[in-house]
Amino acid sequence: MAKVSDVVAALARPIAEQAGCQVWDVEYVREAGEWFLRVYIDREGGVDLDCCEAVSRPLSDALDEADPIQGSYTFEVSSAGLDRPLRRPDHFAQCMGRKVDVKLYRPVDGCKEVTGALTGYEDGAVSVDGVRFDKKDVAQVRLHVEF
Repeated sequence: MAKVSDVVAALARPIAEQAGCQVWDVEYVREAGEWFLRVYIDREGGVDLDCCEAVSRPLSDALDEADPIQGSYTFEVSSAGLDRPLRRPDHFAQCMGRKVDVKLYRPVDGCKEVTGALTGYEDGAVSVDGVRFDKKDVAQVRLHVEF
């Protein structure tokens, strides 16, 4: 049986494309005892409220029709954000060379966080400024934002 996030992503892609956006990620998670379905979108030049609405309304109708989720949930469409997490191989491919923040499960050379240019990704292992971190050591990778 397909994961809810995969089914929703397949429904969302053509709707997002019609709105001039792309689906960055979909998550279906339980928080504080409630289920949330979140669709994160991206667009060249950024995502605004009109983009979110242009995806949310038709996707909500498509979800009602397809009914891929049993029970109630809160549905949200939002920007992937400037500091978006990189989770899938295509995320890493799109962001190669960009500055990222890597959080590690345990310190490596005394550090649990590393910031630098994304220089590689292979089977979950991440390289930053040429230094490789194994999949088992990487808790999270996000795009770096400088203020």
